[in-house]
Amino acid sequence: MHPIQHAQTRPDHPAIIMAGSGETVSYRQLDEAANRIAHWLRARGLQSGDAFGLLMENCARYHEIVWASQRAGTVLVPISTHLTAAEVTYILQDSDAKLLVTTQKFTALVERMRADGLEMPLLAYGTGDDHAAERQLAAQPATPIADQSAGRNMLYSSGTTGRPKGIVPAPPADPSVEAIPPLVMLATHGFGIAGDGSSVYLSPAPLYHAAPLGWSSTIHRLGGTVVVMEKFDPEAALAAIERFRITDSQWVPTHFVRMLKLSDEVRRRHDLSSHKCAIHAAAPCPVEIKRAMMDWWGPILVEYYAGSEGNGMTMVKGPDWLSHQGTVGRAILGIVHICNEAGDELPAGQEGVVFFESPHPFAYHKDDAKTAEATHPKGWTTLGDIGKLDEDGFLYLTDRRSNMIISGGVNIYPQEVENLLVAHDKVMDAAVIGAPDPDMGECVVAVVQPVDMAEAGEILAAELTEYLSSQLARLKVPRLFDFRAELPREDNGKLYKRKLKDEYRARADEPA
Repeated sequence: MHPIQHAQTRPDHPAIIMAGSGETVSYRQLDEAANRIAHWLRARGLQSGDAFGLLMENCARYHEIVWASQRAGTVLVPISTHLTAAEVTYILQDSDAKLLVTTQKFTALVERMRADGLEMPLLAYGTGDDHAAERQLAAQPATPIADQSAGRNMLYSSGTTGRPKGIVPAPPADPSVEAIPPLVMLATHGFGIAGDGSSVYLSPAPLYHAAPLGWSSTIHRLGGTVVVMEKFDPEAALAAIERFRITDSQWVPTHFVRMLKLSDEVRRRHDLSSHKCAIHAAAPCPVEIKRAMMDWWGPILVEYYAGSEGNGMTMVKGPDWLSHQGTVGRAILGIVHICNEAGDELPAGQEGVVFFESPHPFAYHKDDAKTAEATHPKGWTTLGDIGKLDEDGFLYLTDRRSNMIISGGVNIYPQEVENLLVAHDKVMDAAVIGAPDPDMGECVVAVVQPVDMAEAGEILAAELTEYLSSQLARLKVPRLFDFRAELPREDNGKLYKRKLKDEYRARADEPA
């Protein structure tokens, strides 16, 4: 199962459709473009195991480069398009990348990187000069390279609590370019995605993230069509489901919140009857939000918990979730263990650090200390989350260990407060952090994006305080509401709490 095979058996079937522009790439075109890029990589000296960076917005070229790397045996390093020049340079240097593939959109960023001393070969699309990717690739053969082998992706963490960390990819068990990775089997047997090439999959998130990249690549292996949104918009997503007769999709809870805030009229406007499987992950979905989505879309939601590290996975389908509301599922890869800070395993019902016992250990690139911090003495590994198991083996996540607030000696997990806030009809988004406090150590602060910024102020703060006070212990209720037009959130739903924490820490350090 590989696009190479589909290019031979159904060459004109659409592999990629851009939702906004309608640009379509067939499997034959995808195969030929990937071959040309693989030849170009070889011509630039990249051999199997060598790394290169990819800094590119969602566009039809993205998957062409992915599949070129997957037949050149190279290590692809997808880079967030929201990073600064210094941050991109850090990832390129840390990953030992030998070149960068990008587009005209990032010309100014690349120029700043070069001005700061970065020297690296470049393949840039859309620049229109003699060195443009289009000119360079047109000179390359559309036939396969002679030494094809499976490539790997080296993903970097979002850097929400510090510098991004590279996750060292394990060598493929089978180096054959057409070997079937485990996610393909999970997609068909676990998630119910059609294996006959009939799937039409909507990808609303940035392709540089693990889930969009992994799931869309899996659909290509199965011979389906990937519909890529250039940028997420809630109503445009519904329109895409209707227009392209989407059968499968992948989301994050923030997408659900945005769609639920649409008016009833807009939500009823689109025919979603083709939609059979809506996968979601990246963060635990608030119970009220997921229940509302299932009332709207039906029990087609399939949730999983995993990380770029690939050390384990849980999954829960709609019916099981309804009987275990709030769970992220039972393990389908690895064994879940809940441990206290001393590493002792805890019984069902008690909260602790979530570890996976897995045949797929991981390491952070050039960071032995971080790898050791994530590894249990028994060899189990953690993504840094706090949670518990119930008697049936279903996992419930409380929050990330790094997000915990300690106020007056009491441990407070912001996720509980955030889940309640985003369910309020006047709140679009919320982040809860601990701000320095001379008396309590930390105080609870809610940074809130209202649906209507004109309502921001003391009256809304009082309304939210009353709303939370009826459902939370007093210490968990925010002492301060900071209203903002937008929160520092990635397009994949990841919230950069570090930026908010740093801001409040800087305020505390200012002279009185």
